[in-house]
Amino acid sequence: MRVLAALSGGVDSAVAAARAVDAGHDVVGVHMALSRNRDEYRSGSRGCCSIEDSNDARRAADILGIPYYVWDLSGEFHDLVVKDFLSEYSQGRTPNPCVRCNEHIKFDTLLERASALGFDAVATGHYARIDIREDGIRELHRAADLAKDQSYVLAVMGPQKLAKAMFPLGEIATKSEVRAEAAARGLGVSNKPDSYDICFVADGDTKGFLERALGQEDGEIVDETGAKVGDHTGAYAYTVGQRKGLGIGRPAADGKPRYVTDVNTTTNTIVVGPETLLSVYELTGEDVVWLAPDVPATESTACTAQVRAHGDAVPATVQRVVDGEGRDRMMVSLIEPMRGVAAGQSLVVYQDTRVIAQATVAKRAL
Repeated sequence: MRVLAALSGGVDSAVAAARAVDAGHDVVGVHMALSRNRDEYRSGSRGCCSIEDSNDARRAADILGIPYYVWDLSGEFHDLVVKDFLSEYSQGRTPNPCVRCNEHIKFDTLLERASALGFDAVATGHYARIDIREDGIRELHRAADLAKDQSYVLAVMGPQKLAKAMFPLGEIATKSEVRAEAAARGLGVSNKPDSYDICFVADGDTKGFLERALGQEDGEIVDETGAKVGDHTGAYAYTVGQRKGLGIGRPAADGKPRYVTDVNTTTNTIVVGPETLLSVYELTGEDVVWLAPDVPATESTACTAQVRAHGDAVPATVQRVVDGEGRDRMMVSLIEPMRGVAAGQSLVVYQDTRVIAQATVAKRAL
């Protein structure tokens, strides 16, 4: 097969590309440039799109003996990921930009270009597994290394994109094995630290980034009774479940900590309350992506549900329904409560290690 290997400049993508070469595929490496102004992004190894990463990707391609190109996807990244991030926060929602990047850039724009150029698949260094059943159905599963599993952020890709994806690292037991393999192959990125945090927030100050982009707007912090307990300079800077940085001068009547329980950007009000108000038992998801055509979507199905990339999966049931306004929805009933779920988060449901579906949290109920 002709395989396009996405080279981020890290150890995972380099080893994934090497494994694709070993498998006998005709491999071409490509690095996605996500910003024309590199100063806007994290430097060194903290992000995934610095100028150092581009150079590391080129050196890896040279060692592997494969062609290498840099594609400028900065416009698409800004329009589809950064703007979405700002829009979601301005509405009081809590987005996951890595999910949007995987959806729109790595497995939409990249696959579209790869297909146009005649490639059969795109290989990445994500930690996830693809199992192909005898009936031809492709299943997305958690990686063998659960500590590095990235199936949560990949669930949004859907079955059509899954059909052209390759994850050569899915069966590897530990990250240390990947580093050892990279060292054995002579890849200079073998000891490079993992990337983390939001790559386009250059200084790591998400609140400051939002403030610069969205401006300040003074508002009130109120408790569950509606009584004012503090002030803020922008509701977008808060998320459900937040405890620190509230700036509330006086403690609650019972002396216990208070948490953000709601963000209302219409009134520019932050509501705080006791921890008990953070637990939810019902979740409604929109923009549904159903990855299991063999699982009846309209029947209540036992599953586990997850709302954070490395959060715990909670026992639940899932059902796909059409609401009274004709909108496609995913209803998840939790057997055990989840704490601090915010609208805008990615909701992924599993059967054992298999991803069944993904949606964006629209509503939550205590």
